[in-house]
Formats: sequence, C-alpha cells, structure tokens
Amino acid sequence: MKSPLIQTISLTPPSLQDNTADADRILNALKARLNTDALDIDFDLLKKLPHILRKSNYNARCILLKDRCQRVLVEVTDASDTRVIAGLAIDLGTTRVVLHLLELETGRTINESAFDNPQESIGPDILARIHFADQTGGLKKLNDLIIKALNAAIFNLCRDHQLEPQNIYALSVAGNTTMTHLFLGLDPHWIIREPYIPVVNSPGILRAQTLGLEVHPRARVLIFPNIGSYFGGDLIAGILFSKISQNDETAILVDVGTNAEVVLGNKNWLIACAGAAGPALEGGVTRMGMTAGPGVIDKIEIDPDSLEFSIHTIEDLPPKGICGSGVIDLAAQLFISGMLDIRGKFVPAACGNRLKEIDGILNLVVVPADQAATKADLTISQTDVDSLIRSKAAMYTILETITASVGLDLNDLTTFYVSGTFGSFINPGSAISIGMLPDLPLERYKPLGNSCIAGAALALTSDKYLDQIDDIRNRITYLELNVNQEFMNRFSAAKFLPHTDPTRFPSVKPWRKKCCKSIF
Repeated sequence: MKSPLIQTISLTPPSLQDNTADADRILNALKARLNTDALDIDFDLLKKLPHILRKSNYNARCILLKDRCQRVLVEVTDASDTRVIAGLAIDLGTTRVVLHLLELETGRTINESAFDNPQESIGPDILARIHFADQTGGLKKLNDLIIKALNAAIFNLCRDHQLEPQNIYALSVAGNTTMTHLFLGLDPHWIIREPYIPVVNSPGILRAQTLGLEVHPRARVLIFPNIGSYFGGDLIAGILFSKISQNDETAILVDVGTNAEVVLGNKNWLIACAGAAGPALEGGVTRMGMTAGPGVIDKIEIDPDSLEFSIHTIEDLPPKGICGSGVIDLAAQLFISGMLDIRGKFVPAACGNRLKEIDGILNLVVVPADQAATKADLTISQTDVDSLIRSKAAMYTILETITASVGLDLNDLTTFYVSGTFGSFINPGSAISIGMLPDLPLERYKPLGNSCIAGAALALTSDKYLDQIDDIRNRITYLELNVNQEFMNRFSAAKFLPHTDPTRFPSVKPWRKKCCKSIF
C-alpha cells in the first residue's frame, strides 16, 4: 500500500486565461486530492518551485510531511523521478542506538544498523550524564557526541544502498526523557531534582537542519513525547507498536532496560509505572554479567539427578560471561535443582565442590577455568544472587501493584507482552520459576522484540499513527511507586523463591525441571 505522504499529480500549466500562482496551483490540487485545507508549503521549497514545475512540465511527485497541525509540502520533483524517498526511525537508547532506514512510499525496511551510545564515554547511566551536563560546555559535548554519531551512522546506512543522506525526508526519534533532552540539546538538570521537571514533554515535530542532522535540509523529525521524567517516548513507541491502546482486551506490556517500565490497559484506559528492576535483568547482577554477544552464556540447564550443567553460549564459543537471559536460567535451575533454597541461599550439600569461598563470600563455579574463554572460573556469588532476588522481587511487585491498582489480579491477564532484549531472549518458564513473572500459561507471554524501534518506524508510515501517539500520551495515568506503601509491603513478601506464598506459583516444583521449558 502506497503512503499518502507521496503524491504524484499532473497540473494544468498556467496561461493568460489562468494566472494562478505556482504555489496556489499545486496546493489547490493537493487539497482537492487529499480533501483537506490543512496544507502549506515549506518556504525554502517555495524559492525553487517555479523552476521545478516548468522543468517537469507540471507533472510532479510531491512529498508531504506532517508538521504540527497540518501537512507541509517539503519537496517537488519530476513525476518520472524514481529516486527512493526515505525515512529513518531511531531508538535512542542510553546504551545502544538502533536505526531503521525505510522507504516512505511503501514502508519497506531498506537497511538497519546499531551502535553503542558514545555518551557512555561520559557516564554509563543517565545520572552521570546529567551531572556532566551541569559542567561548563558539558551539555554541548553530550549533544555533539550523539549528533555526530548519528550522522556517521546515517552516512553508512545510505552508502550501503547507494543512497544519499539527502534522500531522507522524515525521521522519528524515541528515547527516554533524558536521552531525548540530550539529543535536543535541552538542559536535563531538573529531571533528577525534586519535583523532577523536564524542559518539555512534547517537543513535537522539528526541522532536522535545526538539530544538526545531515539529511535533506527540509526533512522533519518527530520526537516521541514523554510523560514526566521517568516515562519516555521509547515506551510510547512500544505502546503504539503493541496496539494495547487500540484493543478491547486488557493487556500488559513490560519493557526492561535501565528500569522496568510497565503499561497496563486497553482502548479505554492506560496506567503506567516504572521501577528499578532492570540492571539484574540486563546481566548486570554478577561480575561475569555482560551484554549478549559471541561467547556469552544465554541458556543453562542443570540435570536434576546428576546436577551436571549444560551450558549454551551465543555462536557456541567458549564461555566468557553471562547475559540477562542466562542469569535468569541459572537462578531458576539452581532453585529447581535444590542448589538454592527458598531464601535464595546456596545449599552446600547440593552444590558440592562447585561451592568456593572467595574473600569470605560463597561463590558457585558455573564454568571451571579450563572450560572458560577467560581461563578463570566464571562464578556467581551469594551477593550476586541476593541482588538478583531483590531485582526479581521488584519486578514481580511492580506487576502486582499496577494490576491491583485497577482491581485486577495477575491471573486476569490474557496477554502479557514482553519487550526489548528481555522480551526477545528471556525464558518465561525460568522467570516464573524464580517468581519474577506471574505463573500464567506460557502461551500468554508474547515477545515483541524491540518495540521502540518498531513503533518509531510505524510512525513514519501514516498520519493516523501520529494522532495515536498524542492520544496515548494524553490517556496514560502514571502510578508513582516511590510513595506507594502497598508496593513496599508486597516487595518484602516477594524476596523469596518463588514467593512467600507458594500458591501464587502452582507450576513451580523445586527439584524438578518441567516448568522451565521455553516457548521460544
């Protein structure tokens, strides 16, 4: 299906009997075609319009983009022009930036790429970057880092497909509130200071040239809106892609990154919250934790009889570390096999000679040195497990609190969307086994992959999605967990495996593996 953003139109050339101005001539024809009066022309295009129309003999291919409350004609070429008209979706992550290059006319993906956010050289998290932005020249440096990296990535994306950056006319950017501020060069100082106020929640649609992006000079950039300091445009993009806000049934969406961010609702209402459950789920809970990549452990099974470990690494290379999905598998298997008790403490009798004391702390050897790429034991410590228990308890408590706030039980949910790397690779059975996710039938869990980039790409394909973005933002009620006493009470009860109330997890049977089968 062709996009309404691209219109090919034949105009009657002017004459002594028809002296309509060039701009009026083309705008009137487009208004009639699109049945709207909300249409204007970019002033820079106006300067070139007479020459373009006469050279094309008034047969024109028109590119129209949404700009605030109207469409704007940003480019006119000869109707026979076959050059690709491209759009670019950007997932502006704190750690990783993902780009999808699209053909605007069809919505087809032309190319994809990703790179580590260069702002990590300043600080690994948003807190460090905000403090750096307070220094003289700090904000400009952070802004320059991301803009220069994006321009380099754009150049490479286009070069790979014999395109020019000037072929890109529309962009969409989705990121958390702080990343959006740094991208725009806005001061994030008050985001982390009471009463936690961003500069702007809805930046709207801006000119790419103003932002320093090296694409077509008349290109427009949609900035996904945020809801306050801790619920950003990346989640709005995820909601757009999941279609939760359009469906009759009530569903839940979980996106885990630096924080665990949760949305619950349907076409009539939406409620959201966020909490610090992310680091453990990203593999940051243990010293051997790392981002998924070649040689990183992503799956583990423990034989219930022999207690032998079966380890899978990405690309089947010698193990050098463990990612989030591997950590969850490991904890589940240790509990199911009896090597961890309900408090999350190592059971020496079951762990045997795998258990070692290092600097006064018990450590379990997951991969012996002679099998590891590092030539050193890969271990998980009791401190690591304790940290994981707190994170998994926070995750479950967030889910329990948000559903209870609207009078629902977790078992009432028929669809449970999981997003991001967490959603793509996590084994829900393992997450259930440790009490991180509710004990629902596995078919209710639906992985969405990177819903942020998918939602950002969707927004480039039709005006209807732009309207939905504003509607989503305006309908969300934000639940503040920091002052929620019920959250704190539930959190204490969730700091056991799988929970202090085992009836909540009827499928979890310690010493057995049957609940840990993956649906992926």
